[in-house]
Amino acid sequence: MSERESWHKEIDLFLVAMGYFTRIPMPKWVEVDADKLNKASRYFGLVGLLVGLLCAIVFWLTQNWLPAGVSVLLSMVTGVLLTGGFHEDGLADTFDGFGGGWTAEDKLRIMKDSRLGSYGALALMLVLMLKWQLLVELALYDPVVAGSAMIVAHTVSRVVAASLIFTEKYVRDDESSKSKPLAQHQGINELFILIASGVLVLLVLKGIAALSLLLVMIGLRRLIVVIFRRQIGGYTGDTLGAAQQICEIVCYFVLLVVGSIL
Repeated sequence: MSERESWHKEIDLFLVAMGYFTRIPMPKWVEVDADKLNKASRYFGLVGLLVGLLCAIVFWLTQNWLPAGVSVLLSMVTGVLLTGGFHEDGLADTFDGFGGGWTAEDKLRIMKDSRLGSYGALALMLVLMLKWQLLVELALYDPVVAGSAMIVAHTVSRVVAASLIFTEKYVRDDESSKSKPLAQHQGINELFILIASGVLVLLVLKGIAALSLLLVMIGLRRLIVVIFRRQIGGYTGDTLGAAQQICEIVCYFVLLVVGSIL
Protein backbone atom coordinates (compact mmCIF):
# COMPACT_ATOMS: atom_id res chain seq x y z
CA MET A 1 0.00 0.00 0.00
CA SER A 2 1.42 3.38 -1.01
CA GLU A 3 1.76 6.26 1.45
CA ARG A 4 -1.08 8.10 -0.29
CA GLU A 5 -3.37 5.06 -0.03
CA SER A 6 -2.41 4.66 3.62
CA TRP A 7 -3.35 8.27 4.40
CA HIS A 8 -6.61 7.91 2.48
CA LYS A 9 -7.44 4.82 4.55
CA GLU A 10 -6.79 6.65 7.83
CA ILE A 11 -8.88 9.65 6.75
CA ASP A 12 -11.65 7.26 5.76
CA LEU A 13 -11.56 5.60 9.19
CA PHE A 14 -11.66 8.98 10.92
CA LEU A 15 -14.68 9.99 8.86
CA VAL A 16 -16.36 6.69 9.73
CA ALA A 17 -15.82 7.46 13.42
CA MET A 18 -17.05 11.03 13.04
CA GLY A 19 -20.08 9.97 11.02
CA TYR A 20 -21.00 7.41 13.66
CA PHE A 21 -20.71 9.66 16.71
CA THR A 22 -21.79 13.04 15.32
CA ARG A 23 -24.50 14.55 13.14
CA ILE A 24 -21.88 16.25 10.95
CA PRO A 25 -22.64 15.28 7.30
CA MET A 26 -20.10 12.90 5.81
CA PRO A 27 -19.01 12.66 2.15
CA LYS A 28 -21.11 10.21 0.16
CA TRP A 29 -18.07 8.09 -0.63
CA VAL A 30 -17.64 7.14 3.03
CA GLU A 31 -18.96 3.60 3.48
CA VAL A 32 -19.36 1.83 6.82
CA ASP A 33 -19.03 -1.88 7.53
CA ALA A 34 -18.22 -3.91 10.62
CA ASP A 35 -14.49 -4.09 9.91
CA LYS A 36 -14.18 -0.35 9.30
CA LEU A 37 -16.16 0.45 12.42
CA ASN A 38 -13.90 -1.75 14.54
CA LYS A 39 -10.78 -0.09 13.14
CA ALA A 40 -12.34 3.37 13.39
CA SER A 41 -12.41 2.99 17.18
CA ARG A 42 -8.82 4.26 17.11
CA TYR A 43 -10.19 7.72 16.31
CA PHE A 44 -13.03 7.92 18.83
CA GLY A 45 -10.85 10.15 21.00
CA LEU A 46 -10.15 12.52 18.11
CA VAL A 47 -13.89 12.80 17.50
CA GLY A 48 -14.17 13.89 21.11
CA LEU A 49 -11.39 16.41 20.51
CA LEU A 50 -13.36 17.90 17.62
CA VAL A 51 -16.60 18.05 19.62
CA GLY A 52 -14.83 19.55 22.62
CA LEU A 53 -13.05 22.14 20.48
CA LEU A 54 -16.31 23.29 18.87
CA CYS A 55 -18.01 23.51 22.27
CA ALA A 56 -15.07 25.52 23.62
CA ILE A 57 -15.18 27.88 20.64
CA VAL A 58 -18.88 28.57 21.25
CA PHE A 59 -18.11 29.24 24.90
CA TRP A 60 -15.14 31.51 24.18
CA LEU A 61 -17.05 33.51 21.57
CA THR A 62 -20.03 34.15 23.86
CA GLN A 63 -18.52 34.54 27.31
CA ASN A 64 -17.40 38.12 26.63
CA TRP A 65 -20.96 39.41 26.31
CA LEU A 66 -23.08 36.82 28.11
CA PRO A 67 -23.10 35.57 31.72
CA ALA A 68 -20.88 32.55 32.32
CA GLY A 69 -23.87 30.29 32.98
CA VAL A 70 -25.49 31.16 29.66
CA SER A 71 -22.26 30.66 27.72
CA VAL A 72 -21.72 27.28 29.37
CA LEU A 73 -25.29 26.28 28.54
CA LEU A 74 -24.81 27.27 24.90
CA SER A 75 -21.64 25.16 24.74
CA MET A 76 -23.54 22.19 26.17
CA VAL A 77 -26.34 22.67 23.63
CA THR A 78 -23.67 22.72 20.91
CA GLY A 79 -22.34 19.37 22.11
CA VAL A 80 -25.81 17.82 22.14
CA LEU A 81 -26.58 19.14 18.66
CA LEU A 82 -23.27 17.83 17.32
CA THR A 83 -23.77 14.34 18.73
CA GLY A 84 -27.56 14.13 18.67
CA GLY A 85 -27.49 13.39 22.40
CA PHE A 86 -25.93 10.01 21.55
CA HIS A 87 -24.06 9.58 24.84
CA GLU A 88 -26.76 11.17 26.99
CA ASP A 89 -29.26 8.67 25.59
CA GLY A 90 -26.91 5.84 26.52
CA LEU A 91 -26.58 7.23 30.04
CA ALA A 92 -30.35 7.34 30.53
CA ASP A 93 -30.88 3.84 29.11
CA THR A 94 -28.09 2.42 31.27
CA PHE A 95 -29.51 3.82 34.49
CA ASP A 96 -32.99 2.63 33.56
CA GLY A 97 -31.65 -0.86 32.97
CA PHE A 98 -29.34 -1.07 35.97
CA GLY A 99 -31.93 0.48 38.27
CA GLY A 100 -35.00 -1.37 37.05
CA GLY A 101 -33.78 -4.87 36.22
CA TRP A 102 -33.01 -7.77 38.56
CA THR A 103 -31.15 -10.02 36.14
CA ALA A 104 -28.73 -9.24 33.33
CA GLU A 105 -31.40 -10.25 30.81
CA ASP A 106 -33.91 -7.88 32.43
CA LYS A 107 -31.42 -5.03 32.40
CA LEU A 108 -30.61 -5.52 28.73
CA ARG A 109 -34.30 -5.73 27.85
CA ILE A 110 -35.07 -2.49 29.68
CA MET A 111 -32.08 -0.74 28.09
CA LYS A 112 -33.38 -1.74 24.67
CA ASP A 113 -36.73 -0.04 25.38
CA SER A 114 -36.85 3.41 23.74
CA ARG A 115 -39.06 4.81 26.51
CA LEU A 116 -37.42 6.91 29.25
CA GLY A 117 -37.91 5.65 32.80
CA SER A 118 -37.60 7.38 36.15
CA TYR A 119 -34.04 6.16 36.82
CA GLY A 120 -32.87 7.36 33.43
CA ALA A 121 -34.64 10.71 33.75
CA LEU A 122 -33.15 11.35 37.17
CA ALA A 123 -29.65 10.36 36.04
CA LEU A 124 -29.86 12.54 32.93
CA MET A 125 -31.15 15.56 34.86
CA LEU A 126 -28.58 15.28 37.63
CA VAL A 127 -25.64 14.72 35.27
CA LEU A 128 -26.56 17.68 33.08
CA MET A 129 -27.04 19.91 36.13
CA LEU A 130 -23.72 18.80 37.60
CA LYS A 131 -21.94 19.30 34.28
CA TRP A 132 -23.34 22.82 33.99
CA GLN A 133 -22.41 23.74 37.57
CA LEU A 134 -18.85 22.42 37.31
CA LEU A 135 -18.25 24.25 34.03
CA VAL A 136 -19.69 27.49 35.43
CA GLU A 137 -17.32 27.26 38.40
CA LEU A 138 -14.40 26.65 36.02
CA ALA A 139 -15.54 29.59 33.88
CA LEU A 140 -15.66 31.90 36.89
CA TYR A 141 -12.14 30.76 37.78
CA ASP A 142 -10.85 31.47 34.27
CA PRO A 143 -12.66 31.28 30.89
CA VAL A 144 -9.54 29.83 29.28
CA VAL A 145 -9.52 27.09 31.90
CA ALA A 146 -13.19 26.27 31.22
CA GLY A 147 -12.70 26.04 27.47
CA SER A 148 -9.57 23.93 27.87
CA ALA A 149 -11.44 21.66 30.25
CA MET A 150 -14.12 21.05 27.62
CA ILE A 151 -11.52 20.02 25.06
CA VAL A 152 -9.71 17.72 27.49
CA ALA A 153 -12.82 16.16 29.02
CA HIS A 154 -14.58 15.44 25.73
CA THR A 155 -11.44 13.73 24.43
CA VAL A 156 -10.29 11.81 27.50
CA SER A 157 -13.80 10.60 28.37
CA ARG A 158 -14.21 9.07 24.92
CA VAL A 159 -10.77 7.48 25.10
CA VAL A 160 -11.64 5.79 28.40
CA ALA A 161 -15.07 4.67 27.19
CA ALA A 162 -13.77 3.35 23.85
CA SER A 163 -10.92 1.48 25.56
CA LEU A 164 -13.53 -0.79 27.16
CA ILE A 165 -14.01 -2.39 23.75
CA PHE A 166 -10.49 -3.84 23.99
CA THR A 167 -10.92 -5.68 27.28
CA GLU A 168 -14.65 -6.23 27.71
CA LYS A 169 -17.24 -8.47 26.08
CA TYR A 170 -20.00 -7.08 23.87
CA VAL A 171 -23.16 -8.56 25.37
CA ARG A 172 -25.90 -7.67 22.92
CA ASP A 173 -26.59 -9.04 19.46
CA ASP A 174 -26.99 -6.26 16.89
CA GLU A 175 -30.23 -7.90 15.73
CA SER A 176 -31.79 -7.27 19.14
CA SER A 177 -30.37 -3.78 19.53
CA LYS A 178 -32.48 -0.69 18.98
CA SER A 179 -29.41 1.27 17.87
CA LYS A 180 -26.97 1.04 15.01
CA PRO A 181 -24.13 -1.53 15.25
CA LEU A 182 -21.17 -0.71 17.48
CA ALA A 183 -17.49 -1.59 17.28
CA GLN A 184 -17.19 -4.97 18.99
CA HIS A 185 -13.48 -5.70 18.55
CA GLN A 186 -10.42 -3.54 19.05
CA GLY A 187 -6.91 -4.49 18.01
CA ILE A 188 -3.73 -3.43 19.77
CA ASN A 189 -3.03 -0.82 17.06
CA GLU A 190 -6.45 0.74 17.57
CA LEU A 191 -5.93 0.80 21.33
CA PHE A 192 -2.47 2.36 21.01
CA ILE A 193 -3.66 5.18 18.72
CA LEU A 194 -6.71 5.74 20.93
CA ILE A 195 -4.62 6.07 24.10
CA ALA A 196 -2.05 8.24 22.31
CA SER A 197 -4.75 10.76 21.40
CA GLY A 198 -5.74 11.01 25.05
CA VAL A 199 -2.16 11.38 26.26
CA LEU A 200 -1.45 14.12 23.71
CA VAL A 201 -4.47 16.11 24.87
CA LEU A 202 -3.30 15.81 28.48
CA LEU A 203 -0.20 17.75 27.45
CA VAL A 204 -2.26 20.97 27.41
CA LEU A 205 -2.49 20.65 31.21
CA LYS A 206 0.11 21.51 33.79
CA GLY A 207 1.98 18.56 35.29
CA ILE A 208 -0.04 18.08 38.47
CA ALA A 209 -3.36 18.44 36.65
CA ALA A 210 -2.37 16.00 33.91
CA LEU A 211 -1.02 13.43 36.38
CA SER A 212 -4.05 13.75 38.66
CA LEU A 213 -6.46 13.32 35.77
CA LEU A 214 -4.54 10.35 34.38
CA LEU A 215 -4.53 8.52 37.71
CA VAL A 216 -8.20 9.24 38.37
CA MET A 217 -9.21 8.05 34.90
CA ILE A 218 -7.27 4.80 35.33
CA GLY A 219 -9.01 4.16 38.65
CA LEU A 220 -12.41 5.20 37.29
CA ARG A 221 -12.05 2.89 34.29
CA ARG A 222 -11.39 -0.02 36.61
CA LEU A 223 -14.44 0.84 38.70
CA ILE A 224 -16.64 1.10 35.59
CA VAL A 225 -15.39 -2.30 34.38
CA VAL A 226 -16.25 -3.92 37.72
CA ILE A 227 -19.75 -2.41 37.72
CA PHE A 228 -20.50 -3.35 34.11
CA ARG A 229 -19.30 -6.91 34.59
CA ARG A 230 -21.44 -7.36 37.68
CA GLN A 231 -24.50 -5.78 36.10
CA ILE A 232 -24.57 -7.29 32.60
CA GLY A 233 -21.31 -9.18 32.09
CA GLY A 234 -19.75 -6.71 29.65
CA TYR A 235 -20.70 -3.64 27.66
CA THR A 236 -23.26 -2.37 25.17
CA GLY A 237 -23.45 0.82 23.16
CA ASP A 238 -25.60 2.33 25.92
CA THR A 239 -23.09 1.57 28.66
CA LEU A 240 -20.26 3.08 26.62
CA GLY A 241 -22.33 6.25 26.37
CA ALA A 242 -22.87 6.19 30.12
CA ALA A 243 -19.14 5.65 30.69
CA GLN A 244 -18.35 8.67 28.50
CA GLN A 245 -20.74 10.93 30.39
CA ILE A 246 -19.48 9.80 33.80
CA CYS A 247 -15.85 10.22 32.78
CA GLU A 248 -16.55 13.68 31.37
CA ILE A 249 -18.16 14.78 34.65
CA VAL A 250 -15.25 13.40 36.69
CA CYS A 251 -12.77 15.20 34.41
CA TYR A 252 -14.43 18.54 35.19
CA PHE A 253 -14.48 17.70 38.88
CA VAL A 254 -10.78 16.80 38.97
CA LEU A 255 -9.76 19.88 37.01
CA LEU A 256 -11.84 22.09 39.27
CA VAL A 257 -10.29 20.57 42.39
CA VAL A 258 -6.76 20.81 41.07
CA GLY A 259 -7.50 24.31 39.75
CA SER A 260 -4.39 24.37 37.56
CA ILE A 261 -4.77 24.24 33.80
CA LEU A 262 -2.54 25.98 31.29
